[in-house]
Parts: sequence; C-alpha cells; structure tokens
Amino acid sequence: MTMDKTDKTETSMTYEIVTITPEEFDEFSMHHPQGNFQQSLGMVNVAKHHADAFDFVGVRREGALVAACSIAYERGGFGERGYIWLGPLCDAHDEGLLATMTDGIRRSARRHHAVSVICWPNLVYQQRDSQGEPDGTPDDASLKAYESLGWRHAGFTRGYGAVVNRWVYVKDLTGLGDGPALMKSFDKRTQWSVKRSLSMGVRVRELGIDELDVFEKIETATAERRHFRGRGLEYFRQFKQAFGDKSHFMVAEIHLDEYLADMTAKRDALKAKVEGLQAKYDERPTTRIERQLGEEGRNLAAAEKRLAEAAEFAKDGDVLPAAASLFVEHPNEVVYLFSGSVERYKPFYASALIQYEAMLHLCVERGVNRYNFYGIDGIFDDPDDEGRGVLEFKQGFNGNVEELLGEFTLPVDKLRFGVSELAHKVLKR
Repeated sequence: MTMDKTDKTETSMTYEIVTITPEEFDEFSMHHPQGNFQQSLGMVNVAKHHADAFDFVGVRREGALVAACSIAYERGGFGERGYIWLGPLCDAHDEGLLATMTDGIRRSARRHHAVSVICWPNLVYQQRDSQGEPDGTPDDASLKAYESLGWRHAGFTRGYGAVVNRWVYVKDLTGLGDGPALMKSFDKRTQWSVKRSLSMGVRVRELGIDELDVFEKIETATAERRHFRGRGLEYFRQFKQAFGDKSHFMVAEIHLDEYLADMTAKRDALKAKVEGLQAKYDERPTTRIERQLGEEGRNLAAAEKRLAEAAEFAKDGDVLPAAASLFVEHPNEVVYLFSGSVERYKPFYASALIQYEAMLHLCVERGVNRYNFYGIDGIFDDPDDEGRGVLEFKQGFNGNVEELLGEFTLPVDKLRFGVSELAHKVLKR
C-alpha cells in the first residue's frame, strides 16, 4: 500500500487541494454530516488486504479542512481504477468546493496512473416513506453538479449494488429514550416477534474475536440458502481487527433449559386449567364452560407440541446459536451490515430480537439517533420479488427509505477509458 506525501496546490483564492494524513481524514469523517464507516480509517484497514494503494485527498478553505475522501486503487484489465465508497465527503451544493474536490481526485488518479475513479456519494437523492413513496423533492441539483464536472452517472438503478447499495432503509430514533418506547415504535407484528423471542429463552450477546467462527458459520449457511456470496472467516477477523470496539458481532442464542422450563410450567398450568374446567363441566355442563374447555384444550395441545419440538432441538445442544449480525458504529449512525439466521430455529424470532437489542444498547442508550438497516433493492410493488422478505422484515421496525444519488465514474485517461468501455460493451453482447 502506498500513500502520497503532502502535495498542496492552490486552485483559487478560496480553496486549496491537499493530501491529508490518514488520521486527519478519519477525524474529518467522524464530524462531517456525510461521514460514514465506509469513509473511515477502519474501512481502509479492511480494504488494504485487496487494494493496491490508497490516497487521502482533502480541500482546505482558510486553513480548515472542508472536504475529504479516501481513494482505494485496484488493478483492472486496463490499469488502475480508483474507488471512493460512500464519498467524497463534500457539499455538492457548493459548486466551487465540489469542483476543487473533483480536481483533487483527478490529480490523485493521474499520479496513480488510473483509468478512472468511481464514487458513490453519501447523498440522498430522494427521501421516501416506508412504502417507497416519495417524501419531498429529489436533489437534482447535486446530480447536475456532479455531471457538470465530468462525472458520468450510472442511472437510477434498482436492485442490490455489487459494492454500495443505492437504496437503504433507516430508522430515526429521536425521542425514544428507553426500551419500552423503542418497542412501541415498531409495528404490532414486530413487537410480538421480539417479545415472543424473549419469552422463548433467546438471549443476545456479543462475540469475541476468537468466536467469530460462530458468526461465519451462520452467515455462510445463509449465503448458500439465499444465493449470495459469503465473506468468509478471514474477512470477519480482518474487519474486527480494523474496527475494534466499533464493530459488534452479535449472536442470538436459544437457551434450551430456560425454554423447556418455561414451556413445562405453561403446559402444567394449562393442564391444571383443563382438568378444572372438565370437572366443572362434568358436574354441571354449560355452553360457556364447553367453549372455555375447547379453547384451553387447544392451547394445551399447542403447548405439548412446542415441548415435543423443544425436545428435538435439545438434541442439537443446550445453547443453540439461532441468528447473528454485525453492527458498525460511526458517530453519525449505527449500521446493520451483515447477518444470517438458522432456518431450523426460525420459530424463535431471533433475528428480530437482535435488531431490538442493537438499537437499544448501541443507539438509544448512547444517544445515537440514526439506525441504518442498510440495503434494500428498491422494489416495492412486486410481492414476488426476491428481496421482498428483507424489505418486509425491515419495514416492521417502522423506518423510512433513502434513495441515494448512486454511482458516478470520472474518466481520467480518456483513451484507455474509451477502450475499456468498448470492451465491456462487446462482452455484454
């Protein structure tokens, strides 16, 4: 990995392009309104395992840093390409600032002999409600600002992104001061799922770095079931090492002893109630008692069935990992990044409980008001869509949708870029 030394070039009376240190960049990200974990030193340390080089470009105004980004350079078929994940961190409505930032990115790319630079600004193009309906006006000004400087927009795509998602689901936690208030903010079905999980002996804890194989096993099985690429144990270890205590690998485990004890007590109580009602009915049969007896008899049968199922689960062990999720902290938000669940334990609703615990302990208790569920595919009108289950799960927590500006490409070496574009078109035929 290579990093350039400071290279200041005055571009106007107001702004100057500077190459900043990794530490300056990270500090800037922590305080900028567009700052996020993708534009952080933690992500640089994760990506250094596959990137060839990094550069940290900034713009100063009167000595103060006002825009910045990290650029990862990776080799491609026609040369190096630069990648700016969820950046640059720059006010796109300030034309002079964005122009200077673009110039700084172009100069960095030329020093690295890059063909082009691709960026995904952390900017909302259109706010939407939970059902995907527009809320307010789109930010066409930012789109036009990028395009006017030579950035080529990839279009208003739907579906999951290969690198960065254009559609995300978020929840505003402002004003939710404790667990009961948080729970009440969910829809009724999700409230029931969380409470049900708690009542079934499911408990959430954080995994240590030496336990990440538990996380990886669940994530890999889920990837195979849902047909996406798993990251692998080494990646998760690298992520934990890079982000340290800002990353949280959490697992929801079923404690069979608690569940069996609870279900046994409920079964015994129902059995006693049914026996009491039967005695009353035998002594003096009435329609009301007959109705109660039928209802409680069905409840008893359901309890017996759950106990039998629990006995089968007990063959798997005493404590059963049912779901796992990775959460990443940034001062602006907590991001729900990766997850997986064990299909066999779906009736325990462990995935819903993990979300509640993460929101409560990582956000509500720490005063972080933004919880980012991350990607959805942006398709709201197709009940058969492959991403429907993910969307409905996240909608159950009553948040809203953000449609981001999307992907832009800045050609740097126009000859090689043109040849590359032509080759891609030929291969798609």
